[in-house]
This record gives sequence, C-alpha cells and structure tokens, in this order.
Amino acid sequence: MIKEKYYRIGKYQKSHPFRISRSDDSHTKEGSLRIHDYYQPTPRRTRRESFRIETKVDLPHFPGKENVEFYLDMEMKVKQLFVCYHVSKERKIPLTSLRFQNNAMYWWTSLGRERHHHKEPPITYWNDLWGALRRRHIHSYYDRELMDKIQRLQQKNMSVEEYRRKIELYIMRETIREEENAIISRFLSGLSLEIRNKVELFSDKDLNILVQLCIKVGQTNLKKGSSCKESSYSNFYTRKSIKENTKGRMLFKR
Repeated sequence: MIKEKYYRIGKYQKSHPFRISRSDDSHTKEGSLRIHDYYQPTPRRTRRESFRIETKVDLPHFPGKENVEFYLDMEMKVKQLFVCYHVSKERKIPLTSLRFQNNAMYWWTSLGRERHHHKEPPITYWNDLWGALRRRHIHSYYDRELMDKIQRLQQKNMSVEEYRRKIELYIMRETIREEENAIISRFLSGLSLEIRNKVELFSDKDLNILVQLCIKVGQTNLKKGSSCKESSYSNFYTRKSIKENTKGRMLFKR
C-alpha cells in the first residue's frame, strides 16, 4: 500500500509539474507583499537653505572734521563695530558712506566724479576706502609729530593710570611697533622723580606689574604727605597755644 501511494505521488508530479511551482510562486509573492508591508524606506534628506540674517549696524556719523585725533578715534570705533557684528566686505562701504556728513559727504561725491572722469572704477573694497580716508585726514608728517609727543610726554599732574593710558594711546596710533622693553623705558623716563627713583630698582619686564607698583608708590607718597601736613599743622597750633599761654601769664604777673 505504501509503495502504491508513493508511486501515485511521483506519477502525479510527472503529469502536473507546474502546479507545485505556481503554488511556490504564490507563496513567494505573498511573502514579498508582507515584506513590503512592513518595510519603510528611509526618508530623503532635504537640504535646508541657510538664510543669513543681516544685522542692523548703527555706525556713528562722520562729518569729516580736519582733526587727526577725531578721525583716528572714529576709525577705531568703526573697525570694532565691523568685527563685533561680522559685517561682510560687500556691506562695509555702503554702511560707511551713508554715515558721511558735511565735508565728508562732499568729499565722497567729488571723489566718485573724479574717478568717473578719469574712467576709473568706483571704490568697492574697504581697504581702498580706508586708504583714501587716511590720505585725506592724516598728513605725511603726523608720525614724526607723534614720536615727538611720546618722547616729550611727562607725568606732571596726571595720575599713574592717566599717564599710562596716554602713552599707550600714542603708541597704538604710531605706525612703528615697539617692543615691550622700549615701551617700559619710555614709561619710566616720563614718571615723576619721586616714583621713578623707587621703581627703577625693580627690574620688571611686565608693564602691567610696573604700573601697579607705581600706583602703590604714589599712594604711599600721598599718605606721607598728608601725615606731614597734619603734623606741621599740629605743631603750628601747639606753638601758637604756648605763646598765648606765656603772654597770659606775663600779664597776670604784672
């Protein structure tokens, strides 16, 4: 019986060979559908366009005064604002030219006309505008005058901090860069004699420490001066009281 059963199955497979394959195909199709049902494709990465928000920069007005110190202060302020707000190169010239007033505005328009007359391109780079402004407001012998001011600078009635601030401002505006030792020697040469005689003994190469030391010496000198004045006043009044007492005694004896 078993042999007849296997014989019938083999005979059926030979006579109908495609039925089993169709059933297999149906199983594979169902399996593929089930896989696609559960499979979720990864989402595509969308590029986010980076929109750069331009910040509003409020530059100071520049009237174009014929004053070198005023121009240098203005230039320093404008550069600090450009660095702080990360102003692009394309915006520097429009922002600066819009703040021109009076003489500066007239100079800017005449400069544009001259360049157009000579068939030169307009100024589009910040370095070119900066150079043109410096040629207009800073004369050629300014560096020599500044060197003379630094060499002749004396503390006199200024405090140590004010004197240090002034000498640093002159050195910052000077085109020639000096080493730390040269700045310290300039600082010491202009100090008052009372402070310089006590500070020169300390061979310190740091300007900040030297300034702090000079401030302490100046404070001690002020305290000594005030105490000497108080002692002189007290001695004066004691002598005066002694004289008055002696006079009173002499009159009483008479």
